[in-house]
Amino acid sequence: MSYVTDTLSNLLQQTAFFNLTWGNYLMILVALVFLYLAIRHGFEPLLLVPIAFGMLLVNIYPDIMLRIEDSSNGVGGLLHYFYLLDEWSILPSLIFMGVGAMTDFGPLIANPMSFLLGAAAQLGIYCAYFLAILLGFNGKAAAAISIIGGADGPTSIFLAGKLGQTSLMGPIAVAAYSYMSLVPIIQPPIMKLFTTEQERKIKMEQLRPVSKLEKILFPIVITIVVCLILPTTAPLVGMLMLGNLFRESGVVGQLTETASNALMYIVVILLGTSVGASTSAENFLNMDTIKIVILGLVAFAVGTAGGVLFGKIMCKATGGRINPLIGSAGVSAVPMAARVSQKVGAEADPTNFLLMHAMGPNVAGVIGTAVAAGTFMAIFGV
Repeated sequence: MSYVTDTLSNLLQQTAFFNLTWGNYLMILVALVFLYLAIRHGFEPLLLVPIAFGMLLVNIYPDIMLRIEDSSNGVGGLLHYFYLLDEWSILPSLIFMGVGAMTDFGPLIANPMSFLLGAAAQLGIYCAYFLAILLGFNGKAAAAISIIGGADGPTSIFLAGKLGQTSLMGPIAVAAYSYMSLVPIIQPPIMKLFTTEQERKIKMEQLRPVSKLEKILFPIVITIVVCLILPTTAPLVGMLMLGNLFRESGVVGQLTETASNALMYIVVILLGTSVGASTSAENFLNMDTIKIVILGLVAFAVGTAGGVLFGKIMCKATGGRINPLIGSAGVSAVPMAARVSQKVGAEADPTNFLLMHAMGPNVAGVIGTAVAAGTFMAIFGV
C-alpha cells in the first residue's frame, strides 16, 4: 500500500502545478492572449501562433529550453536546438531569402524615390538607440534593441546574436514580432495624426511597367553596391536578393517555390517557437524587458511618423503627387504595413488605391533596416 501511495505522491509532485511560479502563470496568460489575437483577429497568425505556443510550452515545462551544458545526460531541450539556429543567425538569414522569393521589387524599381521614404522610416531605430543608452543599456544592447523600430523580427534576432546580446534576444524578438503583428492597430492613429484628410485622399499616378531585365539586374546591383559599402550586411541583404533573383530569373522555379513556401514555413515554425520559448518567466519578467517593450513601441511609432512626415515633404516637393500615407510603409513589416497604407487611404476615399505605391517604401524599409543593422555591426567591429 505504501508503494502505491509513494508512487502516486511522486507522480503528483512531478506535475507542473507544484513547480510553477506566479510569473509562469502570468506568461501563460500572455501566451493565451497572443493566441486569441492571432486566431480570432488574424494578427499575423503565421508569426504569432508559433511564438505564443512556444511561450506556453516553456512556462509549463522550462526544461524544453534546457541548455546542453546544464543537462545531466548531455542532451538539451528540444526548443534549445531550435534557438541555437537563431543565435547562429541561420534562421533570420533564411527568412530573408524567403521574403525575397515572395516579394515583387517592381514598385520600388518603378519609383526609386521610395528608397527615401524607406530611409526616413528608419528614424525610429536611431531615436531608440540613443534613448536606450540614456536608460542605461550599453552600446551593443542599445543597438540590438533599436532595430525593433524597423518592425523587422529577423533582423532584430540577427543583430542581437551578432552583437552577443543573446540574453536580450527573447524580449527583443517578442517585442519586434508583437509590434509587427499589431501594425494595423498602432499605425493608423499616427498616420491620421500627421496627415490631413485632403492629403489622405491624394490619388497617385499608375506606376510605369518594369521590364524583366530591370527586375533581374536589381538584386544583383543592390547586392554589389550595398555589400561593397557595408560588407556586414551580406548575410541579410545577400539572402534577400538571392531569393528575389530566384523569383525574377524565371529559370529556377523549383528553388523559388521551395524558398517562398516549404522552406519559409519550416523556418517560421522553428524561429517562432524558439523565440516564444525564450520568454520563460525567469528570463522575461524583469525591468529590462519592460524598458525594451517601451523602447520598441517608441521606435516603431517614431519610425512610422518619420516616414509619414517625409512623405508630406515629398508631397509638397512634387506638387501633391505623393500621398504621405505611403511613407508609413517604410517600416519593414512586409506586406502588412503596405496594406495599412491602403486601408487608411481607402477610408478617406474608397476609390483610392495605394497598395502598389506603398510596396515601394515597404521593401525599401527591409533593405534600410538591414543596412542599419550592418551599420551598427561595422561601428562595433563585428
